[in-house]
Amino acid sequence: MAHDPAQYSPVFSIDVSAEATSNAPPRPAEVGAALIALTRQLIESQQKQNQLLDQILQVNKQVLQASNQANSQRQNELTQWRNAHPKLVRSCKEALETLSTVQTGFLQNLADEVADSKDGLTDSEYVFAEFLDRYGPRMAHLNGVLQVLNHLSG
Repeated sequence: MAHDPAQYSPVFSIDVSAEATSNAPPRPAEVGAALIALTRQLIESQQKQNQLLDQILQVNKQVLQASNQANSQRQNELTQWRNAHPKLVRSCKEALETLSTVQTGFLQNLADEVADSKDGLTDSEYVFAEFLDRYGPRMAHLNGVLQVLNHLSG
């Protein structure tokens, strides 16, 4: 039962003859040339990466410089405002001290509530939602007011 190799696609043909050169080991000169070519490609890739990193570094420096300028300008404006309104700055400091005391009491009440309803908070979605509704908005607003007063009072 001889099969004609011409009837099969070349994809399904394998040459196993002793004369096949595809399985012959490469010569050392070919291996060396291939390694040199690969090394050159690696060096070129690293040089491109270094150039891109330099560009990223320059952009980061520009962003940092712009951010520093904006912060400096904002600080100068705030200082000018404080100098123009010394009485209001003193009032903001007093309000900040008072509200800081209020915040301490608020946080203590919050911590006590958590300790008292520990099981309910972990087991019941309803109890947890009620807790957040009760304390969350007030805490967020109080923190916002304290932050503004802190900036204004210097």
